[in-house]
Amino acid sequence: MNYSIDDLKTLMARLRDPDTGCPWDTRQTFRTIVPHTLEEAYEVADAIDREDYPHLEDELGDLLFQVIFYSQLGKEQSHFDFDSVVDNLVRKLVRRHPHVFPDGTLESRIDPDNRPGEAEIKASWERIKAEERAAKPEKPSELGPDSRLDGIARTLPAMVRAEKLQRRAANHGFDWPDVEPVFEKLHEEIDELKEAWYDARSGAGPVEAVEDELGDLLFVCVNLARFMKVNPEQALNSTNHKFEARFRAIEDHLEGEGRDMDGESLEALDAVWQAVKGIEKQREK
Repeated sequence: MNYSIDDLKTLMARLRDPDTGCPWDTRQTFRTIVPHTLEEAYEVADAIDREDYPHLEDELGDLLFQVIFYSQLGKEQSHFDFDSVVDNLVRKLVRRHPHVFPDGTLESRIDPDNRPGEAEIKASWERIKAEERAAKPEKPSELGPDSRLDGIARTLPAMVRAEKLQRRAANHGFDWPDVEPVFEKLHEEIDELKEAWYDARSGAGPVEAVEDELGDLLFVCVNLARFMKVNPEQALNSTNHKFEARFRAIEDHLEGEGRDMDGESLEALDAVWQAVKGIEKQREK
């Protein structure tokens, strides 16, 4: 016997039962489980990155449990339930994909010979999302009047949010014409960061300016990644993995020679680092 989504909903209701449920689960609120949701999403991404598909199945289950948990909380507070979440999702995706569901119903199918091109599909997607944002009830914003940037969650990781802000602005014509000015801006921001750093060290400028200029530099890096069609988060993750692998290789190399990394000079460590990079290049050939 295989359990179904209905069984999972029953399990969640049992866990939340105030009399016979789990004490930990009954204490939770929308806010308290947010950190767990983020952790589960990252664990899904990690399993995919490692191509660990048996583990991915388990992690996807954990992530689904987060949706079930929120849905149970919504049901208890008469906001929504799992079925309404699913209904809203299907309606939204059918509405946003007229190139797949031409009549706006799940049953309708597009004629393959009349399928629109990629540019038309993208334009339609953005138009429909803009209409959806305009139709949402107004809510007060700490940032002032309504903006075309509304709806981009402020709790997103900074790099992800930077890319979304840039893409939204670009959709409204606020963008560089090509990649060359972005390179120029990158060099400009590096110079400004160096100036802020030297001023802060000498006491001629505020320390806060360093953080400000570094933020500007990172924002331009995200812009550069966008123009190059590179996901900046994935690029940085790839570099993180590469650095970790090389650092571990240095540790293994020194241990194999009976040397203690903490007792080595920077020059000696760099020599091993370069040797590790050389071995990597040989393997790539």
